[in-house]
Amino acid sequence: MKTRRFFSIFFAAVLTLSLWTVPAGAAEAPDVQAKAALVVDEKTGTIVYAKNEHQEMYPASLTKIMTALLVLRAVEAGELSLNEEITVTATAMEGLSVDGSTAGIEAGEVMTVENLLYCMLVVSANEACNILGERVSGSVSGFVEAMNAEAKELGCENTHFMNPHGLHDDQHYSSAWDLYLITKAAMEFPMFMTICDTAAITIPATNLSPERSLRNTNYLISGRSKDYLNPDAHGIKTGSHSQAGHCLVSSARRGSLGFISVVLGTERIKRDDGIWWTYSFGETNRLFDWAFSNFVYQTVLDESDVAGEAPVSLSQEDHVTLRPAEAVEILAPRDLDPESIEKVITLDTDPAEAPIAEGDKLGTLSVRVDGKEQASVDLLAYTDVEASRLLVLWRDIKDFFAKTHVKIATGVAAVLVALFGVWKAVFSKRRYRYGKSVGSGRSRNGYRGRRGR
Repeated sequence: MKTRRFFSIFFAAVLTLSLWTVPAGAAEAPDVQAKAALVVDEKTGTIVYAKNEHQEMYPASLTKIMTALLVLRAVEAGELSLNEEITVTATAMEGLSVDGSTAGIEAGEVMTVENLLYCMLVVSANEACNILGERVSGSVSGFVEAMNAEAKELGCENTHFMNPHGLHDDQHYSSAWDLYLITKAAMEFPMFMTICDTAAITIPATNLSPERSLRNTNYLISGRSKDYLNPDAHGIKTGSHSQAGHCLVSSARRGSLGFISVVLGTERIKRDDGIWWTYSFGETNRLFDWAFSNFVYQTVLDESDVAGEAPVSLSQEDHVTLRPAEAVEILAPRDLDPESIEKVITLDTDPAEAPIAEGDKLGTLSVRVDGKEQASVDLLAYTDVEASRLLVLWRDIKDFFAKTHVKIATGVAAVLVALFGVWKAVFSKRRYRYGKSVGSGRSRNGYRGRRGR
């Protein structure tokens, strides 16, 4: 659980700090009838469409994505299980709107965690949120604290929760970008997408209720209206109330492409033909069609391709060939000129010192279009490079004498040698003068003294 949680948070942090934006060249983006909207490539994290993506908005029942995330984290951690039965308490039913979305669950009823998740994500049952939150954290208020803590860890900067279901509160808000971060984390759990992508399901009878037939509130997948049904769509969650308008988080896949969209604050109007039109569904479909029609993955480098060279020292070889650690693929407009793709190499050290083993990381390669970074990858040595013993020895000698304490010791030794030389010179001179004075005194008069008889 800790490992998955680490990578979830790590991914969110990296995604927030190194945000890829789509390069110029795509067809003109649609004018979406929503207060805020966002479309992100599921694979690369490239933003292909954004409108007021950081503006604080009321998320309504999109809040339940965070609730589901925390419940599934608790399941993964072994704190509860999907087949665990929960007896609904009276306190879990407090504070709910009488006209809010519900699955008709009552106090005293016994339901499994899994069935409560289906009630929450398929028909958006508000009471299921309180029941699960109370089980996970001991109280609804404690669960809300956990929601806000999780939002902070995921890098959400414009989010604050007041409840686990999304009923209106002036201090309960989020943004399209933050909801994307929360959704991306929840999508790491296969069970989340299994439930969200369920068009209809029958919940078994309980101690207080016959079986329930649930039909998804998401018209893109439920088939409630052929006007919105989208065969490419998968989940995820609807949300609406008078202050929030109509909102939708969805994902769609077509061929190798996959996108996640967030649409907030749309209207529901009655058309001239008398049919009610909900823009959250219609605009989401329009964004998906535009994204699929205008973007494609381009492979910039394969894993076995030569990506460049790095100069080498301490070897008879003067360079080593570089390759990418993995294939580099970017999402780009279909009409993007390949010549406009720029590859910039940054070496960790220049030159790289031998010995070098095949696969050693020696730098990074940045892929840029119109001066904007679209992807980056580590650069690895393509082959081994042996070191020259003589060059390594010479390097070690130079490094030894370059050390501070060696420089000081060498300086002190030089001073001592110099002082010794000066002392020796002075001492020798004095000895010379003394010897000359005695000799010349004896020979000046030519007298050596009397010899005894």
